[in-house]
Amino acid sequence: MAIKAILFGSIGTIVETSNIQRNCFNLAFKISGLKWHWSKKLYQSMLKKSGGEKRVKKFSLEKKTLVNAKKIRNLKTLIFNNYLKKNKLKPRAGVINVIKYCKKNKIKIGFATSTTKNNIDAVFISLNKYLKKSDFDYIGHNKIIKNFNNKTDIYLHCLKKLKLSNKDCLAIEDTEISLKYAKKAKLRCIAFPGDYHRSGKYKDSFIKVKRLNSKIFADL
Repeated sequence: MAIKAILFGSIGTIVETSNIQRNCFNLAFKISGLKWHWSKKLYQSMLKKSGGEKRVKKFSLEKKTLVNAKKIRNLKTLIFNNYLKKNKLKPRAGVINVIKYCKKNKIKIGFATSTTKNNIDAVFISLNKYLKKSDFDYIGHNKIIKNFNNKTDIYLHCLKKLKLSNKDCLAIEDTEISLKYAKKAKLRCIAFPGDYHRSGKYKDSFIKVKRLNSKIFADL
């Protein structure tokens, strides 16, 4: 069955930001007067579970330091968005190849993310030399569904808006956590691990790749 849509599932499937996010957390800690520092190794271990606010709260309990986890997370997000707006990043390997292939072959392109509109805007500002919102037939965000932590609902909303079934689409995810949500939506999913997620097994993925290429799904 020919693929009718490719669904990028997270910001991390389009642009690599894990280390930037870590640095932004560390700056947020410093501004907040906390002598905390998340190393790459520590942050990688934290990413096995989703939710920046939850990570801050858990870390504060381990440090026995009372903090406003939501306020720190929001500060980190502000720092992150400002960084993206001021710095031009490049899409991950093969992303542009896939998008060009989809356009040429009239395959719809979805961005089934549950992040905030501000994050999405910042990403497209940073990538404006390569991508624009109009390249996508669907762009999700955290206000679309009641529980933004449940990405399965974003996928289902995306399918509804594109008027396609799960059998018509192929998802792309960069973490094992997000892959599980795609599978719950009964989507075949390409595992495209980010820099901080390469150790995962991604056993439920359709295929695991280091870079995207239209040849992966051209013959499906």
